[in-house]
Amino acid sequence: MSTTARMIKTHPAAGLRQSDALQACIDACLECAQTCTACADACLAEDMVADLRQCIRTDLDCADVCAATGAVLTRLTEPNTLIQRAVLEACAAVCCECAQECERHKDMHEHCTVCAEACRRYEQACRDLLTALGWTDRSGTTTNRSLPAEVSLIHFPAANCRAVPRAEPWRTTRRPPHAPPP
Repeated sequence: MSTTARMIKTHPAAGLRQSDALQACIDACLECAQTCTACADACLAEDMVADLRQCIRTDLDCADVCAATGAVLTRLTEPNTLIQRAVLEACAAVCCECAQECERHKDMHEHCTVCAEACRRYEQACRDLLTALGWTDRSGTTTNRSLPAEVSLIHFPAANCRAVPRAEPWRTTRRPPHAPPP
C-alpha cells in the first residue's frame, strides 16, 4: 500500500473517499510535476534550446498545475467541490497540451517521448477521478452534478484536449452560496 493510500485510508475526515481513483490521481499529479520539470530541464540542456522554448514553458506550466492539483486533492478536510473540479479539469487539459507539445519533439528528444507518454497517463488519471466523482460521464462529457450549470468554469472536451472557454464564465446570474455579494 502506498503512502498516499495509507494517508487517505487513515484520514479522519469524511468527504472525498473514492480512494483508488483519488490515490491514483494524487500520485499521478505529483509524479507529473517531477516528470515535466525534468523534461523542461533536459530541454534546457539541448543544443537547440531556442527551438524548445514552447516545450519548456508548457512543461513548467504543467508541472505547476499538477503540483497544485495534487496538493488540493490531498486536503480531504471540508473539500470545496468547485475548486476540486476546476483543478481536475484544468490539470487534465494542461497534461493533454503538454503531451501534444512534447510529441512534436519526440523524434529528436527521448525525454520528450517519456514526458508525452507520461502526461497522457496523468491526464487519464484526472479524467478517471472526474468520472468517479460524477463530474464527467465515461465519454468525458462534463456533467453538472452537485454544481449549478452557470458555475461550471471551463469545458475541456476529452476528444481533442483543447480548452473551449464558455462565454464569460465568471458572469453568472446566480452566485454560488459561498460567494460574497457584488
